[in-house]
Amino acid sequence: MNGYPPHTALPGPIAISLGDPAGIGPEVIAKAWARREPEQLPPFFVVGDVAAIHAVWEGPITRIHDPSEAAGVFDRALPCLQIADVGEIIPGTPTLDGARCAFQALECATGLVRAESASALVTGPVSKAQLAQAGFTHPGQTEFVAERCGVSRENIVMMLAGPGLRVVPLTIHIPLIEVPRALTASLIRCRSIATVRGLKRFFGIEHPRLAMAGLNPHAGEGGMLGDEEITLIEPVIAALREDGVDITGPLSADGMFTPRARETYDAALCCYHDQALIPIKTLCFDEGVNITLGLPIVRTSPDHGTAFDLAGRDQAHPGAMIAAIRMARDAEICRRAQADLV
Repeated sequence: MNGYPPHTALPGPIAISLGDPAGIGPEVIAKAWARREPEQLPPFFVVGDVAAIHAVWEGPITRIHDPSEAAGVFDRALPCLQIADVGEIIPGTPTLDGARCAFQALECATGLVRAESASALVTGPVSKAQLAQAGFTHPGQTEFVAERCGVSRENIVMMLAGPGLRVVPLTIHIPLIEVPRALTASLIRCRSIATVRGLKRFFGIEHPRLAMAGLNPHAGEGGMLGDEEITLIEPVIAALREDGVDITGPLSADGMFTPRARETYDAALCCYHDQALIPIKTLCFDEGVNITLGLPIVRTSPDHGTAFDLAGRDQAHPGAMIAAIRMARDAEICRRAQADLV
């Protein structure tokens, strides 16, 4: 499924923004550090508030003042770059100060990666509702990171990846009734090309294979269940093929995610949010990673939310955070190898 180069050392540690301090971000980050040796994780450090981690974990934490200090302490303690003092933290009870901390941590961690003080960015889970109260005006962390990198949101792609499956929702957080209007030829083309480039750049896949899902049941059943496949999707796919893109479809979404079908493509393009996220969360819930394509840096995130209802109960599974750290490492190594070939 990928062409990663051999695992080599990164030139710097990975920066992880804490996320909402009242969510499960602090717990899964700490648990990832605790499993650093068996999981063979590269050095990383947390940007946020040490107290948020102490509130859910009794392991060793060392405050650092610069990312360059992280590797030196990583073997014996979780490095943390303190950027905010939230005050009293009650796991599962979000606050405005906590949202401000999450905002500051995201901004600081993004800046450190942009300045090459850190190799890659992993973002902890946040609450969009809480961030909005703290003055965060972006739809999500993806759009914020893109803006800070000088990339328009139209040129980025959200890919969800797990063992054996990668999916790209062409439209994301919009009501289902708005999807047909939002799904334009330009959008399909731009997202397809960006996905091809991302698979080459971050995953080392020399000749990416894409599969495009239909919008309607049974991909429209020849026009009987909707004609978007005939009038919109098929012409775009034909044009992409003429430009050298290896893409098939439109395919019936109900048959695209069987084990046999998944062997025929490297990424599935889906028309709307649930069409992409239901299969990835069903098949890869504890290892799903959100990776942003189209950025000059590597940014990943565990494919789950803050789970305030689990915070502080020692029940959060760190698998997706571990997978996000591992994918950030591998993608950055691949990105550097691709840059060396240019």
